[in-house]
Amino acid sequence: MKALVCSLLLLLLAASPAAAARPLELPATQKMADLIEQTCRLTPFYDLCLSSLKSDPTSGAADLRGLARIMAGSVLAGASRTLDQIQQLLGQAHDPAAERPLADCAELYIPVVKYTLPQALDALSKGHLGFAVYGLSDAGKEAEDCEKNFSGQGGGGGSPVTEGNKLVRNLVDVALAIIKILQKGF
Repeated sequence: MKALVCSLLLLLLAASPAAAARPLELPATQKMADLIEQTCRLTPFYDLCLSSLKSDPTSGAADLRGLARIMAGSVLAGASRTLDQIQQLLGQAHDPAAERPLADCAELYIPVVKYTLPQALDALSKGHLGFAVYGLSDAGKEAEDCEKNFSGQGGGGGSPVTEGNKLVRNLVDVALAIIKILQKGF
């Protein structure tokens, strides 16, 4: 028994320098989770960033550019949902005073959903970060302009699509922060 313990100790001692020389490797999934976590910490809406990225099954294998693309896709999804809500409300509106700002919002969101954001996603894929920033920034501006359409309508509670507009704006801010990290070369 004593010989067995001595043999194990010698084996352990012999293996220790080799093990110490090798850096501890994290599993790939842990590295990607760390990338998502570190990236989201550099954005203005950490929780929104984290939930948006982790809800996409491709985020686990994405690099920083991939994370920016996923976030831009989240902007497109949010803008599409807001446009759907606007169109649904338009179909239910019977008051011209309520229809006008909704119609104006639809006019703002339609080109964003059909053209601007898909082009921004394409630009990200091709590495044209400046054009992606332009398209995403435009989407955020249009969401703000939609909300402004309802100022002076009374009620003080904002528009019937306030939550959607706010979500689009916040998603845009997260996507832009990630692109800014890319532009700095991190």
